[in-house]
Amino acid sequence: MMRTVMPAATPTIFLIDDDNSVRRALIRVMESAGLDTLSFATAEDFLAHFNTGSDMPPGCVVTDMTLPGMSGLELKLHLNAARKPIPVILLTANDTADTRAAAHEAGAVGYFRKPVDTQALLDVIRWATNHALSSAIA
Repeated sequence: MMRTVMPAATPTIFLIDDDNSVRRALIRVMESAGLDTLSFATAEDFLAHFNTGSDMPPGCVVTDMTLPGMSGLELKLHLNAARKPIPVILLTANDTADTRAAAHEAGAVGYFRKPVDTQALLDVIRWATNHALSSAIA
């Protein structure tokens, strides 16, 4: 029996930040690294974009922890409860031991203080998307 191997889907980086200037700067970083990016101002906008019963496409969510409405941490917990295994990286300007612990407990694959070390962020994004794609194939 011969197995057909489908080409791996290109991952998309879903960037969520309510600060337009931060969003634009991170989009430029992602695009200069050759990453497909969709951006949203709120977690609710992101969820509304995928308001179907289907799985989210392969990729990674990069979100600010402090957002109007649903926070980035609440989004991660929502995705966990909905059994959506997309990796989430949390960004914050208000780094505390409590926020680090909450991000870790929620299962975030990365946690960064703003301003973000963009090379470190890109490294974690590549690791997370490669890991997610290889887990989906296995």
